[in-house]
Amino acid sequence: MLNSVPYKIKKWRLRQNSQRNFLIYCSVFVGFFGGLAAIALKFLVHAMEEISRNISAHLPYHIIYVFLPALGIFLTVSYQHLINKDKIQKGIGNILANIKRNHSNIRYNNIYSHLVTSSLTVGFGGSSGLEAPIVSTGAAIGSNTGKFFNLSPYEKTILIAAGASAGIAAVFNSPIAGVLFSLEILLGEISIPTFIPLLIASATGVVVSKLLYSDQLFHLATEGWAMSALPFYIVLGLFSGWISVYISKVGGFLERGILKKQNRYVRALAGGLFLGLIIMVFPALFGEGYHYLQAILNGNINALKEESFFSAWLAHPIVMAGFIACMVFMKIITAGITIGAGGNGGTFAPTMFTGAFLGLFVAFSVNQTGLVHLNTSNFVAVGMAGALSGVLHAPLTAIFLIAEITGGYVLFIPLMIVSSISYIIARLFNPHNMYWHDLIHEKNIHPDQDYDMLNAIGISSLINKQFVGISKSTTVKDFYKLLAGTTVNIFAVIDEAGRLEGIILLDQIRKNLFDANIPDEETVADIMTIPPGIIEYEQSVSSVMDLFDTLDVWLLPVTRDDLFMGFISKSTLLARYREEFIRQNKEADLFIKH
Repeated sequence: MLNSVPYKIKKWRLRQNSQRNFLIYCSVFVGFFGGLAAIALKFLVHAMEEISRNISAHLPYHIIYVFLPALGIFLTVSYQHLINKDKIQKGIGNILANIKRNHSNIRYNNIYSHLVTSSLTVGFGGSSGLEAPIVSTGAAIGSNTGKFFNLSPYEKTILIAAGASAGIAAVFNSPIAGVLFSLEILLGEISIPTFIPLLIASATGVVVSKLLYSDQLFHLATEGWAMSALPFYIVLGLFSGWISVYISKVGGFLERGILKKQNRYVRALAGGLFLGLIIMVFPALFGEGYHYLQAILNGNINALKEESFFSAWLAHPIVMAGFIACMVFMKIITAGITIGAGGNGGTFAPTMFTGAFLGLFVAFSVNQTGLVHLNTSNFVAVGMAGALSGVLHAPLTAIFLIAEITGGYVLFIPLMIVSSISYIIARLFNPHNMYWHDLIHEKNIHPDQDYDMLNAIGISSLINKQFVGISKSTTVKDFYKLLAGTTVNIFAVIDEAGRLEGIILLDQIRKNLFDANIPDEETVADIMTIPPGIIEYEQSVSSVMDLFDTLDVWLLPVTRDDLFMGFISKSTLLARYREEFIRQNKEADLFIKH
């Protein structure tokens, strides 16, 4: 009975509204709740961080920083294990995997589990970001909305991207960046049919943010940039590209897990305590680190002396420069430890933090020479864009995000220069961003393969059952006589039970067709060959395409429970894929009357 509810709702709404209008309404719904979830998470975490800082201020040497991250990660692991039963799907990579291979279906529990676990991790000082959990939450809202209304996989994909856009837009008050993030990272395409729902969801998320959480994440007042600083922006672009490679390699390695042979709770406590010791030495690494990021954007570099053991030493410029350099390299290490120990978070905020301190390092170091004066705030802002562009391989997202959250549209030229240089260098070392890199090497999922459209094709519709089956005991002379009455160029050799034993390709025996000296005792068994591969009936169509590409063949046999079913041609598969592509794009186009 319950399973019929979405179907009845779909029938009702199709009578009331067109398909295209309903997708718009769903985008508003997803944008509203995606934005609401994002703001709730940010508010909760910032409140917890403030409480932690206030407690720390009343304790000697801020000793509480040693234990809080371990507590947060331990609670996160406990929730995932005991309550969530390990059903949470962490990270943006899992969203991409679900889009590609799971018909854009994301488990319902991901709507709330990321809110709980990431708030525990980051709220107690885990040195990671909230953007990935926010994107995961918004994506889960979009997927389950589409699932409830029985929408197509393509439409669910659009709603996944809409939820992600709303989350990013709500957090940063940046609607354009929210849309570009989904287009560059999740969808990999820019088209009007996909752009409109994302724009609406993103705008809805920002409206929710303005109403419920009016504080802007960052503030930056700038009068622009000077031409004399141009060479140093180029230098920052080069550094940003190299640091992006560092972030991807080190962060990815640590996120895959630390102390892997240990019990999950031992790993959480040990990793958390080690993280806490690092944070006690570098207090700016506590949580997301946005508190200190805003301080250096304001030009208040002395904020780095707060809570630090090295306050007196940091008055010396060389020591301060070295301290800033340590922050550049340490943030991604602490973020990797946080996630690798079992915490929930992402590398989005750590990447921004790293880029900001890289920009600070360049500007501060140059200014100490006295040869030229650089605007420190500008370099901090542009450094964030450079790091994001290199790590995410998303230069448009990086440019517009930093421009929107800092109000620094006057920095567009430096943002473009640094982001493009960083992107080029990062691509030289790795053709894919860190999310796709893991999917390609660990799950064999590739961005240029449309698994969703392929899997929408039923494998039974591809099978050519008009085949000629012969026994391997048939003489070759009798087989050649059989050729005169058929037009096929491939033959299946099957036994009495219908099991496939081999195949005969006409191209391979053509030169022997007119041989008059064929021995009477020669049988089909002597000329048949083993097929290069066999397709199982239960296989997904995407894996069938992978098999064709791997073997570099155009025709393969299909079996079901060891019984021969027929042949599938790669040309037939490509033709059906083209038909499905046209159908889904017409279905998703908001400007075509359905």
